[in-house]
Amino acid sequence: MSVKVAELTKIYGSQKAVDTISFSAQPGEILGFLGPNGAGKSTTMKVAMGFIPPSEGTVEVCGIDVMNQPVEARRKIGYLPENNPLYLDMYVHEYLLFMAAAHGMKGNEAKARVKGMVDRCGLTKEQNKKIGMLSKGYRQRVGLAQALLHDPEVLILDEPTTGLDPNQLVEIRKLIKSISQDKTVIFSTHIMQEVKALCDRVVIINQGKIVANDTLKNLMGNRVSLKVEFESAIDQKALEALGQVESMDAHQYVISTASGQDLRAILFKMAKENDWVILSMSQESQDLEEIFHQLTQAN
Repeated sequence: MSVKVAELTKIYGSQKAVDTISFSAQPGEILGFLGPNGAGKSTTMKVAMGFIPPSEGTVEVCGIDVMNQPVEARRKIGYLPENNPLYLDMYVHEYLLFMAAAHGMKGNEAKARVKGMVDRCGLTKEQNKKIGMLSKGYRQRVGLAQALLHDPEVLILDEPTTGLDPNQLVEIRKLIKSISQDKTVIFSTHIMQEVKALCDRVVIINQGKIVANDTLKNLMGNRVSLKVEFESAIDQKALEALGQVESMDAHQYVISTASGQDLRAILFKMAKENDWVILSMSQESQDLEEIFHQLTQAN
């Protein structure tokens, strides 16, 4: 595996930002790393990059311990941070040559590598423009090009599609998909549509803990929600035996489960035993937004 996070914990003073999390990412896979603000995503990514040390646990990149061999590990990683810091007064081609030199490439090697990235990232027509003149979409392409210059085995992308228009989104998606064919991609985002369009597997973190780690197909396919309305008040705690319960208006409830089980027959039996009158009931598969909300809502 390309990335292995094991029992990772990070504590700031009295706050446990990351709490004993473990997950891995494989070659050729796009792993969606999701969570609400303050969940611990950025802290985890900073530890994975070797920017900050963990309090406990380890991160390995291509078998290299990030803390023990940080320089060697970073050579295996390409990183596009959320704010995509670029030198806006530099020309695209000039900037990429500068970054190639920072990676130790010189002469013809640097020129060939920059040309390859310019072609792959669709920057041919823009390479002689100043970065400050480019649209947000093309700036993201420049950021991806610099992250790929040294041909890393792992690519970490932090919110790479934020602020892009629909056409730019499609183009960046295609680019990330093509990149993932021979690399491990860890993709952090708040945009659920991007997760559904790009990711093979999803890790969701909330309050420093992992609350889901599964393929997108399994995560969405096994989760169902049952919406039910009763004639009068009922014992909500009794419903919690079926799954996670959210109280709606009046006497309406939403029951959610990850088992994939059809809850309707069970609920009819429970209603009969407790003399509850059901006015309406419907069951449906949950979409990713609903799943994310239920897994990350405040306890």
